[in-house]
Amino acid sequence: MSLECVILVGLPGSGKSTLYRERYAATHLHISKDLWPNAPKRDARQQSVLDEALAAQKSVVIDNTNPTVAERAKLIALAHARGALVIGCFFDVATRAAVARNANRTGRDKVPNVAIFTVAKRLQPPTLEEGFDQLFRVEIAEDRSLKISEMAR
Repeated sequence: MSLECVILVGLPGSGKSTLYRERYAATHLHISKDLWPNAPKRDARQQSVLDEALAAQKSVVIDNTNPTVAERAKLIALAHARGALVIGCFFDVATRAAVARNANRTGRDKVPNVAIFTVAKRLQPPTLEEGFDQLFRVEIAEDRSLKISEMAR
Protein backbone atom coordinates (compact mmCIF):
# COMPACT_ATOMS: atom_id res chain seq x y z
CA MET A 1 0.00 0.00 0.00
CA SER A 2 1.28 3.46 -0.84
CA LEU A 3 1.47 6.30 1.65
CA GLU A 4 -1.88 8.11 1.79
CA CYS A 5 -3.22 11.30 3.28
CA VAL A 6 -7.02 11.23 3.24
CA ILE A 7 -8.65 14.60 3.87
CA LEU A 8 -12.30 14.52 4.92
CA VAL A 9 -14.33 17.60 3.97
CA GLY A 10 -17.84 18.20 5.26
CA LEU A 11 -20.25 19.46 7.84
CA PRO A 12 -20.25 18.25 11.42
CA GLY A 13 -22.69 15.34 11.53
CA SER A 14 -22.18 14.39 7.87
CA GLY A 15 -20.53 11.01 8.53
CA LYS A 16 -16.81 11.81 8.47
CA SER A 17 -15.88 9.88 11.61
CA THR A 18 -18.17 7.03 10.58
CA LEU A 19 -16.31 6.72 7.27
CA TYR A 20 -12.99 6.72 9.13
CA ARG A 21 -14.14 3.92 11.45
CA GLU A 22 -15.67 1.83 8.65
CA ARG A 23 -12.99 2.19 6.00
CA TYR A 24 -9.70 3.44 7.42
CA ALA A 25 -9.36 2.66 11.15
CA ALA A 26 -7.37 -0.53 10.60
CA THR A 27 -4.80 1.04 8.28
CA HIS A 28 -4.64 4.81 8.81
CA LEU A 29 -3.75 7.04 11.75
CA HIS A 30 -6.69 9.21 12.84
CA ILE A 31 -5.81 12.91 13.06
CA SER A 32 -8.56 15.14 14.40
CA LYS A 33 -8.51 18.39 16.32
CA ASP A 34 -11.32 16.86 18.39
CA LEU A 35 -8.71 14.56 19.95
CA TRP A 36 -7.15 17.56 21.71
CA PRO A 37 -10.05 20.02 22.22
CA ASN A 38 -8.35 22.24 24.80
CA ALA A 39 -4.87 22.33 23.31
CA PRO A 40 -3.47 25.69 22.28
CA LYS A 41 -2.58 26.17 18.60
CA ARG A 42 -4.58 23.19 17.37
CA ASP A 43 -3.79 23.93 13.70
CA ALA A 44 -0.05 23.87 14.39
CA ARG A 45 -0.41 20.68 16.39
CA GLN A 46 -2.35 19.05 13.57
CA GLN A 47 0.37 20.02 11.09
CA SER A 48 3.05 18.62 13.38
CA VAL A 49 1.25 15.31 13.94
CA LEU A 50 0.60 15.00 10.20
CA ASP A 51 4.24 15.68 9.35
CA GLU A 52 5.53 13.20 11.95
CA ALA A 53 3.15 10.46 10.79
CA LEU A 54 3.97 10.85 7.11
CA ALA A 55 7.71 11.04 7.89
CA ALA A 56 7.28 7.69 9.66
CA GLN A 57 5.52 6.35 6.53
CA LYS A 58 2.13 6.06 8.26
CA SER A 59 -0.97 6.73 6.18
CA VAL A 60 -3.37 9.20 7.80
CA VAL A 61 -6.93 10.48 7.75
CA ILE A 62 -7.50 14.15 8.60
CA ASP A 63 -10.95 14.06 10.23
CA ASN A 64 -11.99 17.71 10.55
CA THR A 65 -14.47 19.82 8.61
CA ASN A 66 -11.67 21.24 6.39
CA PRO A 67 -14.22 23.63 4.83
CA THR A 68 -12.05 26.02 2.81
CA VAL A 69 -9.51 25.76 0.02
CA ALA A 70 -7.03 27.71 2.17
CA GLU A 71 -7.33 25.32 5.12
CA ARG A 72 -6.86 22.28 2.87
CA ALA A 73 -3.93 23.82 0.96
CA LYS A 74 -1.53 23.49 3.91
CA LEU A 75 -2.45 19.84 4.41
CA ILE A 76 -2.17 19.02 0.71
CA ALA A 77 1.21 20.73 0.38
CA LEU A 78 2.63 18.95 3.42
CA ALA A 79 1.33 15.56 2.28
CA HIS A 80 2.78 15.99 -1.22
CA ALA A 81 6.11 17.14 0.25
CA ARG A 82 6.24 13.82 2.15
CA GLY A 83 5.39 11.85 -1.00
CA ALA A 84 1.86 10.90 0.02
CA LEU A 85 -1.06 10.31 -2.31
CA VAL A 86 -3.66 12.93 -1.36
CA ILE A 87 -7.25 11.67 -1.38
CA GLY A 88 -10.20 13.93 -0.69
CA CYS A 89 -13.59 12.73 0.52
CA PHE A 90 -16.30 15.37 0.15
CA PHE A 91 -19.39 14.72 2.24
CA ASP A 92 -22.15 16.10 0.04
CA VAL A 93 -24.77 16.16 2.79
CA ALA A 94 -27.56 18.70 3.24
CA THR A 95 -27.50 20.81 6.37
CA ARG A 96 -30.82 19.33 7.52
CA ALA A 97 -29.41 15.79 7.21
CA ALA A 98 -26.34 16.75 9.26
CA VAL A 99 -28.58 18.31 11.92
CA ALA A 100 -30.68 15.11 12.02
CA ARG A 101 -27.60 12.90 12.35
CA ASN A 102 -26.22 15.19 15.06
CA ALA A 103 -29.50 14.90 17.02
CA ASN A 104 -28.78 11.19 17.44
CA ARG A 105 -25.37 11.85 19.00
CA THR A 106 -24.64 12.04 22.71
CA GLY A 107 -21.94 13.51 24.92
CA ARG A 108 -18.92 15.13 23.31
CA ASP A 109 -19.88 13.74 19.90
CA LYS A 110 -22.90 16.05 19.74
CA VAL A 111 -22.12 19.57 18.54
CA PRO A 112 -24.30 22.66 18.84
CA ASN A 113 -26.40 23.05 15.69
CA VAL A 114 -24.90 26.52 15.22
CA ALA A 115 -21.56 24.78 14.46
CA ILE A 116 -23.17 22.95 11.53
CA PHE A 117 -24.66 26.16 10.13
CA THR A 118 -21.39 28.07 10.62
CA VAL A 119 -19.40 25.47 8.67
CA ALA A 120 -22.12 25.33 5.99
CA LYS A 121 -21.62 29.06 5.30
CA ARG A 122 -17.86 28.56 4.82
CA LEU A 123 -17.91 25.21 3.00
CA GLN A 124 -16.18 25.21 -0.37
CA PRO A 125 -16.51 21.88 -2.20
CA PRO A 126 -13.06 20.51 -3.01
CA THR A 127 -11.72 20.21 -6.56
CA LEU A 128 -8.87 18.29 -8.17
CA GLU A 129 -7.29 21.63 -9.06
CA GLU A 130 -6.45 22.08 -5.36
CA GLY A 131 -3.94 19.25 -5.65
CA PHE A 132 -5.95 16.18 -4.71
CA ASP A 133 -4.76 13.06 -6.51
CA GLN A 134 -8.18 11.45 -6.12
CA LEU A 135 -11.49 12.94 -5.04
CA PHE A 136 -14.61 11.12 -3.86
CA ARG A 137 -18.15 12.22 -3.05
CA VAL A 138 -19.79 10.69 0.01
CA GLU A 139 -23.55 10.81 0.38
CA ILE A 140 -25.99 9.35 2.89
CA ALA A 141 -28.11 6.63 1.28
CA GLU A 142 -31.75 6.02 2.18
CA ASP A 143 -30.70 3.16 4.47
CA ARG A 144 -28.38 5.67 6.26
CA SER A 145 -25.24 3.98 4.95
CA LEU A 146 -22.52 6.01 3.26
CA LYS A 147 -22.50 5.92 -0.53
CA ILE A 148 -19.10 6.70 -2.08
CA SER A 149 -18.45 7.61 -5.71
CA GLU A 150 -15.44 9.05 -7.50
CA MET A 151 -15.91 12.65 -8.56
CA ALA A 152 -15.52 13.31 -12.29
CA ARG A 153 -12.13 14.47 -13.50
